[in-house]
Amino acid sequence: MTLSRPFGRALCAMITPFTPTGELDLPGARRLASQLVDAGCDGLVLSGTTGESPTTSDAEKTALVRAVAETVGGRAHIVAGVGSASTRHTVELARAAEGAGADGLLVVTPYYSRPPQDAVEAHFRTAADATALPVMLYDIPGRTGTRIGTDSLLRLAEHPRIVAVKDCAYDLLGSTRVISCTELAYYSGCEELNLPLYAVGGAGFVSTVANVAPRQLRGVLDAFDRRDPAEAARLNQLNLPLVELMMASGLPGTVTAKALLGAAGLPAGPVREPLRPAGREAVDGLRTAYQELLGASRDAS
Repeated sequence: MTLSRPFGRALCAMITPFTPTGELDLPGARRLASQLVDAGCDGLVLSGTTGESPTTSDAEKTALVRAVAETVGGRAHIVAGVGSASTRHTVELARAAEGAGADGLLVVTPYYSRPPQDAVEAHFRTAADATALPVMLYDIPGRTGTRIGTDSLLRLAEHPRIVAVKDCAYDLLGSTRVISCTELAYYSGCEELNLPLYAVGGAGFVSTVANVAPRQLRGVLDAFDRRDPAEAARLNQLNLPLVELMMASGLPGTVTAKALLGAAGLPAGPVREPLRPAGREAVDGLRTAYQELLGASRDAS
């Protein structure tokens, strides 16, 4: 096993900013992308779960990639979410993202139809064969209904353009096995597992919480890389109250991230239906947790 980080270590699963009337906000996307990269994000993952990909059009996805690539391309890796329930549609999105300037592709397991493992593998290979871009597989069975099996991952690792996994499977044993047997770069997609996965050989994270706390999340990895696991654990614990409120309070991470960004006057805008905005009580709780984290971070420095 050779540790690789094809997209860097600290990646933000960036929200898709909308105008107050719900249209794609490209100036806002450029501004937010610049801020995230300036704050230490090595890469931005666009049009994923947090980016509201089910409710954005193909044209909006392509325009978003182009705008962000023009703004921060060369300073950060731009990974375009191109997954869908249809292999043909995924290929179309992949080719459009490549043409718009993406550096890599995020391809989720086909959802709803719940294909068997041989079909899942064929889907990913077809997507990887469609462009010259490196591919990050997205294993999130809680949303798709289908796990990428460990044996499937071991076989898919042999494809020259399948280089990484965004891991939301909550199976540290299985992930550790794949990490130990392949050169796939494993990125935690669940903030509570950022440090544990990194400690067993993961490459880093793809985080929703990084929309609002990129420095704090990256700081955990930085401390671990300095061979200071105790400090990494301490910093990780400081992040947990905000992580819990944003990701485990019953509201989707997209909703909580946009609520915090909007409260801070940063590009966000509304969520698209069927999602609904956070209520005032939830926003107040998020802001309190966020301010406490900022205060703790200043004290730590």
